[in-house]
Amino acid sequence: MAAAPFSARYWNAIEAMPAEHTRAAQDERLRQQIAYLAANSAFYLDKFAKNGVDPDNVKTVADLADLPFTEKQELRDSLAQFPPLGAHVAADGDDIVQIQASSGTTGSPSYVGLTRSDIATWCELGARALYANGFRPGDRLLHAFGMSKGFVGGLPVVQILHYMGIVDIPIGAEAGAERLLRVAADQRPNALIGTPYFLTHLAEQAPAIVGQAAANLGVRTISVGGEPGGGLLSVRDKLESLWGATAREMLGGTDIACTYWGECEVGDGMHFLSPDLMIAELINPDTTEQVAPVEGAQGELVYTALRRQASPLLRFRTRDHVVVTGTDCPCGRTGYKVRCVGRTDDMLIVRGINVFPSAIKQLIGELVPATTGEMRIRADFDGHSTQRPLPLVVEHADGLDAEERAALKSTIEQRIRSALNVKTVVELVPDKTLKRPDHVKVALIERVNT
Repeated sequence: MAAAPFSARYWNAIEAMPAEHTRAAQDERLRQQIAYLAANSAFYLDKFAKNGVDPDNVKTVADLADLPFTEKQELRDSLAQFPPLGAHVAADGDDIVQIQASSGTTGSPSYVGLTRSDIATWCELGARALYANGFRPGDRLLHAFGMSKGFVGGLPVVQILHYMGIVDIPIGAEAGAERLLRVAADQRPNALIGTPYFLTHLAEQAPAIVGQAAANLGVRTISVGGEPGGGLLSVRDKLESLWGATAREMLGGTDIACTYWGECEVGDGMHFLSPDLMIAELINPDTTEQVAPVEGAQGELVYTALRRQASPLLRFRTRDHVVVTGTDCPCGRTGYKVRCVGRTDDMLIVRGINVFPSAIKQLIGELVPATTGEMRIRADFDGHSTQRPLPLVVEHADGLDAEERAALKSTIEQRIRSALNVKTVVELVPDKTLKRPDHVKVALIERVNT
């Protein structure tokens, strides 16, 4: 049975409550979750013992700073040593009703177990994010995330949408642009969900495939996630223009839940929406010290689940790097807002300067229409660090002569040097040279043989 929103503005009343009203409940739930880990998780029992942690001494959220982090590699090792769900599984096998998998880009996927209670928690977390994005009960939604391989953008999103009373059309990105666009033309969904670059690609193909612009297909609201980019103004403006719809961003991750940050109609960052269901810390990734989530602060997100049975995590380091864009909002939600600027896995170090590909993508996008907005970093070095200028391939628009292309190349190199303090060597290529996205996330870094 579908749930119902608290009001026309919020899915859950807690979204608009001040922190002092939610902190006591959060502290109580943290104590309950710590006790649950101590009683049910061999992984955390061992971790507490090795780090001298007495679970009974964890009384408040402030006490988290004294606890060890949970690292992704620890979970990989746990899964490998204690299959199928690792030593960190904390529920009886008979109670686990669903298993989800990560993308597994660095080897075997990470597997996450879910009980019925866990699924309900995931649905509540996701409903708050997607409601903030603009989805409403009764909407008809075209599902353009990947539906296969156990990814959380597939079945868990379907479950969230059904929980919200939304009609899901689960075609999936694997079906390809032609199938998705023909379904859109036939079914006229008013909502759309997927990765930002793939949805842009879909819209660009609409005239050739269904004989009309994507803006004429009836989509009103778009939610994007799964990769950095939805928060870049150049990417968003293009997406909204092509579809004639509002586009808002959300953020999640397989290890914690499907999605749990959601951007409201103000459109300047994703709100933290669920202090009753999870704790989000911001830390300095170099010193691991906590960072206060004030406007302009930057850091890495660290999560602790508060209502998790099968695969609970404590102080899990996500490697997602964010900037805080605000601490209050005209929409009335009280959770601070962030933009995700990239992941540690994506970050490059060019002559000692940290740079995220999304930052370069934004600068290239701002030069449309001279560029198409498409770019790739051709990494001709091992690892994430180089002492040489960064090789960059950028698509130029049709119709530029040799002189105009030379000027554009110089402009791009100077613009990146000025904004990011990084030297690049730009190669301009014609429109449609670079591969467009499909159901696989766009990789802005292409490795070349070294």
